[in-house]
Amino acid sequence: MVMDTGAAASTNAAATGDTHQGINAPDLQVFVFALFFIFGGITSLNDVIIPKLKELFTLNFFQASLVQVWFFVAYAVVGIPGAKLVKRIGYMRGAVAGLVTMIVGCLLFIPASRTATFGVFLLAYFVLATGVVLVQIVANPLISLLGKPGTAHSRLTFAQAFNSLGTTIFPYFGAILILGGLAAVTAKELSGPALDAYRTQETQAIVHGYLGIAAALAVVAAVVWLFRNRLKGERHEASSFKQGLALLKRPRFGFGTLCIFLYVGAEVAIGSFLVSYLIQPNVLGLSQEVAGKLIPFYWGGALIGRFIGSAVLRVLSPGKVLAFNAVGAIVLILISLSTAGTISGYALIAVGLMNSIMFPTIFSLACEKLGSRAADGSGIINVAIAGGAVIPAVYGSIADASSLRLALFLPVICYAIIAIFGIYARNPAQDYADA
Repeated sequence: MVMDTGAAASTNAAATGDTHQGINAPDLQVFVFALFFIFGGITSLNDVIIPKLKELFTLNFFQASLVQVWFFVAYAVVGIPGAKLVKRIGYMRGAVAGLVTMIVGCLLFIPASRTATFGVFLLAYFVLATGVVLVQIVANPLISLLGKPGTAHSRLTFAQAFNSLGTTIFPYFGAILILGGLAAVTAKELSGPALDAYRTQETQAIVHGYLGIAAALAVVAAVVWLFRNRLKGERHEASSFKQGLALLKRPRFGFGTLCIFLYVGAEVAIGSFLVSYLIQPNVLGLSQEVAGKLIPFYWGGALIGRFIGSAVLRVLSPGKVLAFNAVGAIVLILISLSTAGTISGYALIAVGLMNSIMFPTIFSLACEKLGSRAADGSGIINVAIAGGAVIPAVYGSIADASSLRLALFLPVICYAIIAIFGIYARNPAQDYADA
């Protein structure tokens, strides 16, 4: 997810009446697109890492979900302080700070592997996610600034396509590199020094993958640093987190924020345990590597659905489209639950198609007519992305207590609430007086 936060920047620019003249810098746009691609891909790569760590450290589903917990909790912890940091040092230096932090997170996988300690892996993920959050804080408004104001929406949509491209490509190659070539033994068969040696050896694939990512990040960071003084006259408006919290008293915004929390949580929960679901004998019965290669279809569905949705939303009510997609997700999950084999597996993968328009649509409906308070609303909604930490953990706990199939009723509940919000917000929002 990753998250489609480019929609947030677009709505903010429109709602606050941004009148900047823009900066004609197509070379900088290329690197911002690269940022969208990178943080989208890194986020979805977690879905491949989780089954690997689950086997190596003999984790239950809840313990495996801690990868997403530590990753997405960074949105709640770092979101507001990160925004203040970017306002202080500027967009370009803020992007470098985020990229360097991501590099540090990647390098932490080296001691994590050598110590064969799951807790060090979690620390590496939190540091990596901290960098991802910083880069997202920069990328969304910056892509709006780099060009003519009239074409900001098209640039944001194009940038989101790069984000989805990353979420589609990274898991495929991650499955080959990380899930391929598993040893003939398993962690359950070993103990003591032999177990530690096995974990160290098998996590080398993870280390090599993230070292490659670190090298690419270093190149991007160096280029961005060369352009650190390129943005002249950069301005940032002061905003208050307390003012943002006050917006939760508005039913439409409060309901929408809850739905962002639930949507991100449901999407991440399904993606996180998709490999574990598909390898079950009564579903597809695949190996981890082959099942991992199907994850791109889950995220790729969101990519395709975004292009379809952008056309549909021009002629139909956003609230009604949101409700339709949420109900569609519920139907697909129920089909997966009530069937077996190919139908069961691919029905769950197809939920990605229904997820496509949810984040930007929920965001725009929640923030409609916030006016000058849109920036405050965006800050609160970014914190709500931490649903990606909470919902997967609950999902994992249910799977441990019962089964992965019964755990799917949790995202069903999430999508049901989102459908209700779509119906509730199908009509235009009322005008609010700024406070």
